[in-house]
Amino acid sequence: MTKYQRLTGMRDVLFDDQPYWRFIMEKIQATVDLFGYRRIDTPVLEQAALYVRGVGEGTDIVEKEMYIFSDRDGADLALRPEFTAGIMRLYIENGLHTMPTPLRVWTLGPLFRHERPQAGRYRQHSQFDVEVLGEQDPAVDVEVISLAWHLFTNLGFYGLRLYINSTGCPRCKPQYIQTLVEYFTPYASKLPPDDRLRLQKNPLRMLDSKEEYTRGLLATAPRITEHLCEECDAHFTKLKSYLDATGRPYEVDYRIVRGLDYYTKTVFEIKADGLGSQDTICGGGRYDGLIEELGGSPTPGIGFGSGIERFVIALRHLGIEPPPEPLPKVTVSYLGQPAKLVALKLAEELRQAGVGTLLTPGDRSFKAQLKAADRAQVKFAVILGENEVSTGQAVIREMATSRQESLPLAGVANWLKERL
Repeated sequence: MTKYQRLTGMRDVLFDDQPYWRFIMEKIQATVDLFGYRRIDTPVLEQAALYVRGVGEGTDIVEKEMYIFSDRDGADLALRPEFTAGIMRLYIENGLHTMPTPLRVWTLGPLFRHERPQAGRYRQHSQFDVEVLGEQDPAVDVEVISLAWHLFTNLGFYGLRLYINSTGCPRCKPQYIQTLVEYFTPYASKLPPDDRLRLQKNPLRMLDSKEEYTRGLLATAPRITEHLCEECDAHFTKLKSYLDATGRPYEVDYRIVRGLDYYTKTVFEIKADGLGSQDTICGGGRYDGLIEELGGSPTPGIGFGSGIERFVIALRHLGIEPPPEPLPKVTVSYLGQPAKLVALKLAEELRQAGVGTLLTPGDRSFKAQLKAADRAQVKFAVILGENEVSTGQAVIREMATSRQESLPLAGVANWLKERL
């Protein structure tokens, strides 16, 4: 028979990882509640043209990584490669521009990119995403950064470092891009193939090149902060002053541009100590022209995304143990068919009373049932036999000490609740 295996770049999340996911979800929920953000969700399937238009034709996502296919109706669809473009479509289509601003939203779910799998980077991965729409004030930029910082601190990350930059706007960015092309053109023949292509299609991506030769040229490359228009320069100056006012340390990194065409003005990354080369745990920025580009009214926006799988790897790497899953601490064991009927009823009554309860099916021996209870690491085993059924009693065994106590069936739930 055919042996089925998971697809390359996909990942099964098994029991050992689930406590980390639960821990991360709880910290995310507590953080967004603290900052007043509300959840929305978008489909994993969208029109492919949405991402081509929103993310940009010259980006790696569109050119190399998107899962694109035609459905049975002949429509060109794409699996969601990132959140922001879809959220902007949701914003326009559902008339969210009528809501009070700024509109603070968040979401979480799977993204799909056909890229080379590596640690913490899978072709299907889950991302936590935050967006604020309808406000130009750099104070919102500081708020978004603060939300991320708060989350990472509560997760247990340490040595957090904030890096910021400005990518300008449609008024000043083209002039800077031309300056960048003029700087790199004399070196074009020596550039690695990928960077030669970037120089032609998306010159800003030269700034975050990982190629050794290109990075050597970046030390003397022109900086966008020297070519900002008056509005962008004022926005960046205010951002820095607001960060100073809140006591948030930061460093201006002129190479941060992010990999998507829609970014304008503020871009940022947050890194953490102790994670080696995979130390970037968050990246985001402004996209003040994206909603207009997708057919809506001019609406500023800012957001960030962070990968959940990267969080799990980071927590393991740092030795941070999440709380154990709250598994049932009680099992009901029985001897004989009459006792089994009573056991089924009692197990249901205990669950309705809020007591997590297991019942071993299959009419196994009493010894096998207790072994199963021991493997499940329950604290108490409720035992029902012929005598217990006839007298309306139950025996409760404390698994750690083997001490037993007999009491009426009607009192079992309260007895257990007091001790759990």
